[in-house]
Amino acid sequence: MLRKILLPTIFAILAYGFWLSPNFKEIAAGVAIFLFGMLSLEEGFKVFTGGVLEKLLKRSTDRLWKSLSFGVVTTTLMQSSTLVSVLTISFLSAGILGLSEGIGIIFGANLGTTTGAWLVAGFGLKVNISAYAMPMLVFGIILVFQKQEHLKGVGYVLTGLGFLFLGIHHMKEGFEAFRDNFDLAAYAVSGYAGLLLYAVIGVAATVVMQSSHATLVLIITALSANHITYENALALAIGANIGTTVTALVSALGADISGKRLAGAHLIFNGVTGLIAIVLISELIWAVDVISLSLGIDDLDFTLKLAVFHTLFNLMGILVMLPFIQPMVKFLSVVLKEKPGRVIGPLYIYSATIEFPDAALEAVRKETLHIFDHAQEIIIAGLGMSADQVFSEKPLKKQLQNQNFITRVDIEDLYNRKVKRIFSAVIAFISAADFSWKEKHPSEFHWLREANRNIVDAVKGTKHLQKNMLRYLVSDNHHISVEYNRLRISIAELLFQLHQIRNGNDPDLGILSLDELKLDLKEFDIQQSRRLYQLIHENRITPEMGSSLMNDSAYVASIRGCLISMASTLFVTASHELSSAERQIALDDSEIEDVLEKDS
Repeated sequence: MLRKILLPTIFAILAYGFWLSPNFKEIAAGVAIFLFGMLSLEEGFKVFTGGVLEKLLKRSTDRLWKSLSFGVVTTTLMQSSTLVSVLTISFLSAGILGLSEGIGIIFGANLGTTTGAWLVAGFGLKVNISAYAMPMLVFGIILVFQKQEHLKGVGYVLTGLGFLFLGIHHMKEGFEAFRDNFDLAAYAVSGYAGLLLYAVIGVAATVVMQSSHATLVLIITALSANHITYENALALAIGANIGTTVTALVSALGADISGKRLAGAHLIFNGVTGLIAIVLISELIWAVDVISLSLGIDDLDFTLKLAVFHTLFNLMGILVMLPFIQPMVKFLSVVLKEKPGRVIGPLYIYSATIEFPDAALEAVRKETLHIFDHAQEIIIAGLGMSADQVFSEKPLKKQLQNQNFITRVDIEDLYNRKVKRIFSAVIAFISAADFSWKEKHPSEFHWLREANRNIVDAVKGTKHLQKNMLRYLVSDNHHISVEYNRLRISIAELLFQLHQIRNGNDPDLGILSLDELKLDLKEFDIQQSRRLYQLIHENRITPEMGSSLMNDSAYVASIRGCLISMASTLFVTASHELSSAERQIALDDSEIEDVLEKDS
């Protein structure tokens, strides 16, 4: 509702401004060009996040100072705290990063954004940067039309920088021309009233433009043309810092609980930093004067002094909030809890993750494990057992020999509540983007999709098996009861063995174990067929029982085959660098047949 009102209001204000003054058009066009440049810059850097940035992130966040440094350096290079935030949320959602590391990156990103103010105040306003913008745009557009992704990425970066420079130029020219017709400085408000008023204006401007960087550039250019006072510019900068958290909060509405917690941390940090800056504004202005004097900045160079102020109060916020990161993590975990619901949803996949292949691969792998955990629970319940029985070191036959009653569970309902939504989300996530455009992990995503299908097929197979199993396990015919007990125990024993492989640390041993399980599966099927025909031939079971047993033996073979195939992807080939070689080592069906023939 708010957006429906806000957009027409913005359009109305802009239309009135265009009608009021042609110089306002140049300022507005400068802002629009600058924002478009930021979008192009983000698009360009996304090309280089297909492995390099992700690997750097994994290696650069195991210590708090590394997380802070990563946030500072990447935001300085990309001039986009938004892209860094999205990348951080993606890895946080995929479970690669912890919340405390994510908070460290966000703290660092806030300090990294201050470099933009230094570039604009120290370079952009003192040099005719439009002369640099045109060659960048020309070369950038040529590269954008190239087929190679890295050339295209460089093209987007150059184009983005060209539009950034061009936008700054138009804002500067517009404010200088606007000064002759309309003096905004006449509306300056002094004291705390002005501080609070202009801080609110800074928040509103950042919310509208969805970029604190763009707001800050607008403030600096207006200050350079004397349209606003130095004190009011400081207040606007504080407001812009707070306003960027509103953008983060809006973006986090569609994120998982990890994204919401990170947005909450961002809000707390920027809110506390802004409050400290407002309360200590006089002391900060004095500190800026001292620092500026030591750096050789002229006393009347208010644009550079604004850059000093922006850096100083963000650095102060980091120093104040650093000791409270762990208490903040605990607080956010208590306040923002995972909402328990009847239908279980995905935990790791998040829409923004799709832009980063390494994070996407890890998110899908963890989500597939999430599906398997629920599916395993359903299969065990469908077999009339408990997890304690299946994963116990005691033989299952002994544990089940006194089981006189088996509770029927609604597998369809459990599937709909615990598996279906996650499975649908994973398949939609994998299918939503063409991962091959970055030539990253195409086969791994294929195998993970197959693993998900195998898990679902195993659950559905258990559902088909359950009907006759519940009927014949308590049958007066001892022979059919024994056979169905043998079938369900074979599945449970496989789950136990897969559990051992999953928790093992030797991938080579895992491959050999899976090969043994494949051989066991074939051998079990052969023995089961022999017993079946012998029971029918000796009239120990009825033909009706025999047909049911034949069909259900096929279901069991399918369930076990699906589980083994799934395990080869999830438990053995978790490292994508080794997956191709490992799959070549594993026995295929023809090799298994040869082994069985030699043994017989």
